[in-house]
Amino acid sequence: MPPPTSDVRAFTARAADADLEDLRARLTAARLPEAETVHHAAPGPGRWGQGVPLADLTDVAHYWRTGYDWRSFEARLNRIGQFGTVIDGLGIHFLHRRSPRADATPLVLTHGWPGSVAEFVDVVDELAEPAGPDAPAFHVVAPSLPGFGYSDKPTTTGWGTEKIAAAWVELMGRLGYRTFLAHGGDWGGNITTVLGGRFPAHVLGIHTTFAQAPPGVTTEGLTPVERTWAEETRRFWRHRAAYAKQQATRPQTIGYALVDSPVGLLAWILDKFAEWSDTEDSPFETISRDRVLDDVTLYWLTRTGASAARIYYESHDSLDPDLRVDVPTAITMYPRDVEKCPRPWAQQRYRHLVRWRSPESGGHFPSLEVPAYFVRDLREGLAAVLAARR
Repeated sequence: MPPPTSDVRAFTARAADADLEDLRARLTAARLPEAETVHHAAPGPGRWGQGVPLADLTDVAHYWRTGYDWRSFEARLNRIGQFGTVIDGLGIHFLHRRSPRADATPLVLTHGWPGSVAEFVDVVDELAEPAGPDAPAFHVVAPSLPGFGYSDKPTTTGWGTEKIAAAWVELMGRLGYRTFLAHGGDWGGNITTVLGGRFPAHVLGIHTTFAQAPPGVTTEGLTPVERTWAEETRRFWRHRAAYAKQQATRPQTIGYALVDSPVGLLAWILDKFAEWSDTEDSPFETISRDRVLDDVTLYWLTRTGASAARIYYESHDSLDPDLRVDVPTAITMYPRDVEKCPRPWAQQRYRHLVRWRSPESGGHFPSLEVPAYFVRDLREGLAAVLAARR
């Protein structure tokens, strides 16, 4: 394959000691509200009925101040390999782990909100260098979305999912990958869908945990389980999506709190880890506090609470209703994800669906909740995609 271009530069993460001291000082001086008025003695979803319980927030904030080690996470990012390039005037940060395998296939992994490249640090090595010789291997590229992490913050409107997908094609080309596979969930799934639909000359196929049906679909002919999925998704957008409406309409307003208050940022993100993961009470049943704080601290140190929220302003409900994906597609619907698309609906947009899975466990953050299954499923899904091209 051709070598990467000179437009790509190495990047090293290193937060200033003063910024880490400032974070600890702000956590120490945090002003907290009174406890929620919904009281449940036993653990369960009802305990979170008004949002993050005070006791949980206090516990995590204390650990963030006294026990969490950001430097360890920085070192992990640097070991994987970090780089930057400028596309359409915007600096794009990305992780890049080349596989030593000669038969490896390029793969771009795209995160969503409230995620970041922190979602992928535990799976990149396994994808690039699997233990078994029969498992497929990948040259892994994981970009930070515009306005997220170490990528630049857009200073004008226009950086929606269509433009981001086009930027990913340019990025992969600069790395010498004229053709590649793509995976994503949440906004990353939306972008992956655009990649497959708009750029079939470059995208070999896709794997996604997000599938959005075209408009006009009905529940006629759906199984009882699929009808339940459809109703749960409607209920989510009707009753539990205030965060999305806020960020789609007033990202600047909520952004002040997210950039100024670490406790406010923690609560805003922790609420989603709790509600969207496959747990009965706390997200820490399946995801460690360190992994959640890796993500939250990345938002804090890069001051991206407002800029990341703007992806909703740019792209909420904007997926082209006529977009169809003809490249081979693998879809996995995790049972506790917030949006689950019935297969008959998905097939109206994804015209070459070669693999469909609905596992028994996992939620919105599968690479963190069920990493072993996530890696196996992604490998098998992409293997099916590649086989469909032969």
